[in-house]
Amino acid sequence: MSRHPEVLWAQRSDKLYLTVALPDAKDISVKCEPQGLFTFSAVGVQGESFSFSLQLYGNIVPEKCRTKVGLRNIICSIQKEEKGWWKRLLKSEEKPAPYIKVDWNKWCDEDDEESESDLASDDDDAAYAGQDDESSDEEGMLYLPDLEKARGN
Repeated sequence: MSRHPEVLWAQRSDKLYLTVALPDAKDISVKCEPQGLFTFSAVGVQGESFSFSLQLYGNIVPEKCRTKVGLRNIICSIQKEEKGWWKRLLKSEEKPAPYIKVDWNKWCDEDDEESESDLASDDDDAAYAGQDDESSDEEGMLYLPDLEKARGN
């Protein structure tokens, strides 16, 4: 019997990011099928098997799906067939399994993506590798004093 690792997800208009939290995993297998079927399996550090399959909301481009294996997790970048925002991760309208959670570190709203697109390249390696760009938070903080001056505080 296999177990389910924690899976974090985030999206952009053209990509989907799945981060599988499984430290020191071995024998990792990731399969992406055009109709949106994503399958993952791996062996944990103590020999236990982990696996899951997700029927994604829309179709994907398997040739452009990439996987990076890190020490703590496996990051999958999945190319959407059609550019656009999905209402949810899975095709099913049921509540997702408890091991599937939103990755707030990578999450981007539709409105936010337009402002970030000037800074992002097609390769998107910084977000893909899980590195956070801290400058966006700092820029937002610099604006707050100006707002207080405008209000007359």
